[in-house]
Amino acid sequence: MRMFVAPSAIYLYPKTVDFRQQFNGLALIVEQQFDVPLMSGALFVFTNRTRKRLRILYWDNTGLAMWSKRLEKDTFKWPSNTQTSLYLSEQQLNSLLGGFTIEGHQPLFYASAGL
Repeated sequence: MRMFVAPSAIYLYPKTVDFRQQFNGLALIVEQQFDVPLMSGALFVFTNRTRKRLRILYWDNTGLAMWSKRLEKDTFKWPSNTQTSLYLSEQQLNSLLGGFTIEGHQPLFYASAGL
């Protein structure tokens, strides 16, 4: 079952969030930290301090919706980036939800073949 209908974009908030905040608290973070309107149809992904829980906030054309996941073992492989937000592909989101890292290999650039 697909939980989201064709999101326009997926954004990850790299800092931890106090999950006592519900819809209004997370919506405020989106409005203050992202350069994207809350009602744009994008998904906004958050984690808590222990990285065992994940929340996704999104607008579904009728109101704000929130999806939540808790891992029983291990933690979500959260990026160590210090940017305000990160753009994710659907494949990266699926990897993150599956417990895998979203930081792939860095491309290598060589000036010559070195032969």
